[in-house]
Amino acid sequence: MTTTTTTPAIEVAGLRKAFGDKVVLGGIDLRIPAGSIFALLGPNGAGKTTMVQILSTYLRADSGSARIAGHDVVAEADRVRAAIGVTGQFSAVDNKLTAEENLWLMADLHHLPKAEGRRRAAELLERFDLVEARKKLAAVYSGGMRRRLDLAMSLVGEPRIIFLDEPTTGLDPRSRHTMWEIIRDLVARGVTVFLTTQYLEEADELADRIAVLDHGVFVAEGSPAELKRRIPGGHVELRFADDRALDLAARTFGEVTRDDEARTLQIPSDGGVRSLRALLDRMDHAGIEPEGLSVHTPDLDDVFFALTGHPTEEKVSR
Repeated sequence: MTTTTTTPAIEVAGLRKAFGDKVVLGGIDLRIPAGSIFALLGPNGAGKTTMVQILSTYLRADSGSARIAGHDVVAEADRVRAAIGVTGQFSAVDNKLTAEENLWLMADLHHLPKAEGRRRAAELLERFDLVEARKKLAAVYSGGMRRRLDLAMSLVGEPRIIFLDEPTTGLDPRSRHTMWEIIRDLVARGVTVFLTTQYLEEADELADRIAVLDHGVFVAEGSPAELKRRIPGGHVELRFADDRALDLAARTFGEVTRDDEARTLQIPSDGGVRSLRALLDRMDHAGIEPEGLSVHTPDLDDVFFALTGHPTEEKVSR
C-alpha cells in the first residue's frame, strides 16, 4: 500500500538555475504526492541532473523554493538529507570494499549504532539478493550487482524519498527489469521515487506521472496515458475475413485508411474507453463483424519527439 498524506513528498515553486548565460531551469513548479513514482524526461543537457542536485541539497537554485518531506532544501538542508536517498548515474560503491563493508560504512555515516547498522546491512543484502556475494570485493561485481548494491547503500538510512538519476543506464535488459521490480517494491513500502531516465519504456512501466523537461521548462506533464493521448496518430485497426465485410465497414466509416490486400481499416481513435465503446456500438448497429480488432496508440517515443523535436538518446543509439 502507498503512503497517503496531505504533505506532498516534493513541492517546487518557481525553481530557476543558470550557468552563465545558459538557463538550465527556467521557473519549475512541481508537486509530487508521497508514495508515488515521478519520472523526469528530457534530452541530454536539459537540466535533469541539475534538478536532482538542487532537490537533494548538493546545489543551490538561483531563485524559487523547494520543499522535501515538508522541509526547505536550503533552510533545513540537514532534515532534507535525513529524509532522502540518492543514487546517481555513476556508482558510489567503493571497489576496495565488500558489499557488506560498503553497507557498514554507510551505516556509520548515518551514525547508526553498530548493532543496528549490522542488522540493517544484513536486511538489505537479503532484499537485494547479495547475500552470497557479501564477502566479495565490489570490484568483481557485474553491472547489475553494482547497481543493486548502490541502491541498497542509499537505503541504509531508511529514506522516505529516493532520487534515482538514470539508475539503469548501461544495464542489460534482465538487470534493468530486476531494478524495476526493486523500485516497485520500494513504492509498495511507502517510499516516493523521483526518477530520471533516458529509457522511455522505463518511465512508461514505472511512473505514475511524467514531466518532459526541455530548454529549462516543462513542456508537458501527466500520466503516461495522458501524454500519449495528446499526440495524434492513434487508431483502431479492424481486420476482415472477406471483401464484402471490408466494403461494408468502409462505407460505414467513410474517410479511413484502407488496405485491400490485408483487408484492414484504420479508424482514427484516441484508444480511450469512451471512443472504443462508441466504435463498437456503431459496428453493432451496422452489422459489422470484424475478424480482429487492435488498438494502436502513440508511445512515449512519439510524445518525446513531438514535444522536443528530436528522438530520445535511446532511439538515436539504436
